[in-house]
Amino acid sequence: MWYSRVQSLTEKSGAMKLLPENIKVLYFASDSVEPYVEIITVKDSKRRLSLCSSEESEAEEPEYNEESDDIIPVLSEYSQLLDDHHLERLAAHMPARTQGYPWQLVYSTAIHGSSLKTLYRNMAGLDSPVLLVVKDMHKKVFGAFSSDPFRVSKYCYGTGETFLFSFNPDFQAYRWSGENSYFVSGNLESLQIGGGGGGFGLWLDADLYHGSSFSCPTFHNEPLSTQKDFIVQDLEVWTVQG
Repeated sequence: MWYSRVQSLTEKSGAMKLLPENIKVLYFASDSVEPYVEIITVKDSKRRLSLCSSEESEAEEPEYNEESDDIIPVLSEYSQLLDDHHLERLAAHMPARTQGYPWQLVYSTAIHGSSLKTLYRNMAGLDSPVLLVVKDMHKKVFGAFSSDPFRVSKYCYGTGETFLFSFNPDFQAYRWSGENSYFVSGNLESLQIGGGGGGFGLWLDADLYHGSSFSCPTFHNEPLSTQKDFIVQDLEVWTVQG
């Protein structure tokens, strides 16, 4: 077991001295190991805690880092939809296991055309979370973070890390409500994220051209666009691989 100490003794006076905010002192002790102290940065501490598989969080609502000093995700390629403002707001809601790694573009309608089959094909073999970003014809940006890559599946998949978001016009993130586990479902005709009510939190057709967004029990979200039915102007999917 270990715990974090935020104070240390000065060598001369023995008075308590606050450590810098970006440093943690970890004290390790157990019956079988000689006690020892390790000094690491807060970033490394977060990364160690993020090593757990996302599958372990399926039955529990995950913890998120909402500190003001979150590192803006680094994109490996230019994005037509995301700028630093978008990335900064999204960073605070992404799970710790995604931090510190570059994001890679998996699919873009501007590059690969508008095809849900191509989107699935580009994700074949992936085993990492993905970020779906949509811009509609009204220039509204919204989308979803999925704990699992999109694929064709008979049943819903994903974990409580999955959430919906919208910049319409102010940023809103809609996390898992815990009411059901209808995170993601995909087939050759459509991709659905969130459900259980009269409509999906986010729905896209096979041509990635028509979409819709309704309030759903999975996320208790508001419609992500200004209209419940929308037309896609551009769409991107990014993934992070540690």
